[in-house]
Amino acid sequence: MGKVLIFIGLALVVLGLIWLVGERFGLGRLPGDIVVEREGFRLYIPLMTSLLVSIVLSLLLWLFTR
Repeated sequence: MGKVLIFIGLALVVLGLIWLVGERFGLGRLPGDIVVEREGFRLYIPLMTSLLVSIVLSLLLWLFTR
């Protein structure tokens, strides 16, 4: 169980670093993302970002399973 928790922790760290690098290239603020801002309230729905990440991960998994 300890090894699994360490692996999950390392995977989260790697994903966090990828996300930080992606923000520098505009990931998270794409034109299809929905942002609703009102006084004392902010709703952010990253539709296009999620779609782009899904496509990239699908392609990577497809390449690794070939």
